Amino acid sequence: MDEDGFWKIVQRAHDSSGGDMDQKCDALRQQIAALSKDEALEFARLFNEKMDQAYDWPLWGAAYVINGGCSDDTFSDFRAALISRGRQAFKRALSDPDSLADDGFDELDWFYEGYQYAVTDGVEAVAGNPPQRIAPAQPSGTEWQEDEVYDLYPKLSAKFG
Repeated sequence: MDEDGFWKIVQRAHDSSGGDMDQKCDALRQQIAALSKDEALEFARLFNEKMDQAYDWPLWGAAYVINGGCSDDTFSDFRAALISRGRQAFKRALSDPDSLADDGFDELDWFYEGYQYAVTDGVEAVAGNPPQRIAPAQPSGTEWQEDEVYDLYPKLSAKFG
């Protein structure tokens, strides 16, 4: 399992879901469960790598503006939901978080709690136990202040602020 294989699985689940996060999670869980143990564990490692890559202050600021606040757990759900949208959406959001204002929004989908559990469940079905995860202690990038965060994301602020 390489990064291209990881994103192909994510994209297939996304494309087959019709935009429904529950269906997307079911499709992802099934695809992971069909992998070999080593491939499933590597998928989980790559998923965790993407979660860590997205654990940065600029993206958290965008999530904060969209949701009118964003706790650690909510930001974890946001990052997983972002990954679920595929490689291009993920890369674009990381390079320009304010560009998320150009996307269609169903706030339940953007802060959906469950995509990361579909990964865990799929891997556990194959490997017999859930993948281990050690999250970074702090987000990367420059921390923002709550009273200034809306100024950092003019497009998102216009849409959600």
